Amino acid sequence: MVNRYLKYGINSMVGIPVALCLSVVCCGTSSLPADILADDWRWMYACGVLSSAAFALLIFLFPARIKECLPAVVSWVFILYGGMEAVWGIRQVYGFTYSNHSLYALTGSFYNPGPYSGYLAMIFPVCLHEWLKRKESKKTIPYYMAVAGMLLILCVLPAGMSRSAWIAAAVSSVYVCGMHYRMEIQHYIRHYRKQAVSFAIVIFILVGMALGGIYQMKKDSADGRLFMWKIAAHTVSEHPWAGCGWNSVPAAYGQAQEDYFATGDYTVTEELVAGAPEYVFNEYLQVAIAWGVPVLCFGLLIMGGSMYIGHKQGIYGLCGALLSLMVFAFSSYPLQFPAFVSALVILVLACGIWVLPLEKGWFRLLFTILLLVGSYGCFYNYQQKSKAVSACKQWTKSRMFYQSGAYRQAVECYAEIQKEMVGNARFMFEYGHALHKLHEPELSNRVLKEALKVSGDPMILNVIGKNEQEMKHYASAEQWFMRAVHRLPGRIYPYYLLANLYAEPEFYRRDKLERMVRTVLGKEPKVQSTAIKQMRQKAQELLKKVPEN
Repeated sequence: MVNRYLKYGINSMVGIPVALCLSVVCCGTSSLPADILADDWRWMYACGVLSSAAFALLIFLFPARIKECLPAVVSWVFILYGGMEAVWGIRQVYGFTYSNHSLYALTGSFYNPGPYSGYLAMIFPVCLHEWLKRKESKKTIPYYMAVAGMLLILCVLPAGMSRSAWIAAAVSSVYVCGMHYRMEIQHYIRHYRKQAVSFAIVIFILVGMALGGIYQMKKDSADGRLFMWKIAAHTVSEHPWAGCGWNSVPAAYGQAQEDYFATGDYTVTEELVAGAPEYVFNEYLQVAIAWGVPVLCFGLLIMGGSMYIGHKQGIYGLCGALLSLMVFAFSSYPLQFPAFVSALVILVLACGIWVLPLEKGWFRLLFTILLLVGSYGCFYNYQQKSKAVSACKQWTKSRMFYQSGAYRQAVECYAEIQKEMVGNARFMFEYGHALHKLHEPELSNRVLKEALKVSGDPMILNVIGKNEQEMKHYASAEQWFMRAVHRLPGRIYPYYLLANLYAEPEFYRRDKLERMVRTVLGKEPKVQSTAIKQMRQKAQELLKKVPEN
């Protein structure tokens, strides 16, 4: 009896740091907009400090028990948070609580339905595994908890309309079911080979039809992601070994896209679906661009090795969760959210801890030291993120000046926090644009060129070109506007700016002016708007002012 209570006591102690580490998914602050995640990252690092220290102590004291109970504890903590997120989403659907995005009714604790659905898809195989494991035995509370979590997720997941999450949930569920029924499947294949082959062919056809339907459901979006991966692959080739840094991925991607379109060898569809994304919607390519191919291979080795170890130990639920996350990361951006980063760390640890020789004193001491070093690293990052959160709060309050056109007051406030916000592309653009509106072109360009290091937005190029034009550096302005054209040739605005540039008396180019005006009038925009109509009207006026020879 004493050993039983000791077992449950240790399980509870292990559950505290696990729950604390994963609690970032429920983190929220009313002082920052939902799309600014600085406070979420700070919370993750704060939890990392405490969780790492707690794990170090528990592993040092109870190494054998930690190895035995960690996978089960992690599974049930995941199910708990998955149920909470699913209930949160259901409440949003029925209007009992607010959504974090004005365009979507269903976001959970996230900013939009994509990552929210991906998080639920990651937890679904854990619920499925716990249900399958208990459905033939006595129905206990864990059985009903697993069923409840699974049904709640199934109620919400389709409404998220995330194709990546659907595929991730389906693949991981097939894996979990396949492992649970592998003996029956092998027996059927051995004794009914023809029927098995026929069944496999039918399944293959149905899967192909399903994938085709998913593709056609949002064809432009799918084409856009395929194009992003194409450009991202070109970007990796530019920095294959060391990468360009995590914050510089959008800038490197934007430059690669600009170089691609500058060649002129592209299709109409590519021009239509091209954009200026903050992420490449493929975390494997994102990591390769940021830190190089060796780091990507090392990360894949750790995840693959951890999943293999968990698979050998029969931890199919957590292996399914890790597989779901890996599938979801192929066409989405989960690593941009601290909730997924903390979940990935916990999954890798829970699946791979079995092979660690924690019973040996020297290794246990070494592993404890590594955890304590990790705790210190989290503390250092927590301090840095605390400064960023304070700056973001000041920026949020100061944006009213920028949005209302009070640019002088905005610049004064932005100057105070520029050092802490230098890696924030939106802040840097607003700061540089406000300086442009105040007719301070040199200082504006200095800020905007810093923004170009962390952003691929062609509007930065446009504003730099307008600053150059204001300083009467017409040749330089033409180069910046042409860069904007090449970065996103489907946008009409840079052609309009070039038309205005060629109409300048000191830089008058009749043939180029006429060509740009025809482009402005003839190019079909993605979305018709009042701004497009105004640009076309002003472009026609420029054409009327062309002097006769």
